[in-house]
Amino acid sequence: MNRATDDAELIRRIAAGDETALRGLFARHQSRVYRFILRLVGNTAIAEEVTNEVFLEVWRNAAKFEGSSAAATWMLSIAHHRAVSYLRKRREEGWDEDAAGSLRDGGDDPEVAAQKSDKGAILRACLDKLSPEHKAIVDLVYYHELSVAEASEVLQIPENTVKTRMFYARKRLSELLQAAGVDRGWP
Repeated sequence: MNRATDDAELIRRIAAGDETALRGLFARHQSRVYRFILRLVGNTAIAEEVTNEVFLEVWRNAAKFEGSSAAATWMLSIAHHRAVSYLRKRREEGWDEDAAGSLRDGGDDPEVAAQKSDKGAILRACLDKLSPEHKAIVDLVYYHELSVAEASEVLQIPENTVKTRMFYARKRLSELLQAAGVDRGWP
């Protein structure tokens, strides 16, 4: 039995109220879902909270899982929806003067400057500068190794939109890397 079949079976058992199956699905996919959400929201506490919400939604809606896609794709779709909802809600919240006053200066200290010399850190910094839409596409296609069709399903957008966003995300990332001093020949 392959992993996708195992996942579908776990979801079938979850739909029947099997808590052990939910724990198994959580153990198998929690870190993947968490990392995906973390890259979108940029906050570990929020990512943990949203990850828990995703698995709560899986518990509540397992009976609605049709199996037309992989369970992992379905869960990442839920995760994307939850993360985008969080980001939208955060944008709608007003400015908190007290919180703003407690923010530290964003200027680079010597330690951060040293970290920026590391190409991996530069890449991560450039990825963080992408729009949420482009960041999600890059994350799904390159980190989660989803196909265009699977990314389309997760994000609930047409496949051609996935392709277009990938084109512009790669173009923007190339520009950001070049501006950061990383040449095209960098592996």
